[in-house]
Amino acid sequence: MSLSEATKVSTRKEWRNLGFFYDYDEKRGEWHFIGSRSGLEKFRDILSQYASNPKNDQKSEHDHYGPYMYLEIMTWDSPNISDHCIQGTLSDLKKLSDLVGQKLKNALPNDSFIIQQEYAKDAQSSLVFEIKEDNFDPASADPMLQESIQ
Repeated sequence: MSLSEATKVSTRKEWRNLGFFYDYDEKRGEWHFIGSRSGLEKFRDILSQYASNPKNDQKSEHDHYGPYMYLEIMTWDSPNISDHCIQGTLSDLKKLSDLVGQKLKNALPNDSFIIQQEYAKDAQSSLVFEIKEDNFDPASADPMLQESIQ
């Protein structure tokens, strides 16, 4: 599938506003988050803001993020990471936000870390974070935005 130039421009802007790139690797069962430390801190902030919003306290409440909107954070009665979403109670999601923040605190470019059982003992998937340099453009990691090589 080829995207129009206008769609590519819009999508690049959305990745840059989000601050990081994400994708789900179905074969490995991993959510990949790629960005600078400050960009990935925006993911931490998304979790914290979601967990701090009382409207999200009802089971099945959820929000979607990013240009393609397939990253979903959902309120549920227990923590889990699946191919569908990152879920938990608001308290669970706040703890995940804190965990991501702690791991990012001393992260340097080219570092990476994984969160799975620290968050959800029986997690079906994991969260993989790749820290890039401070001037990293999250849109550059989106394969849909790359020019096709023929």
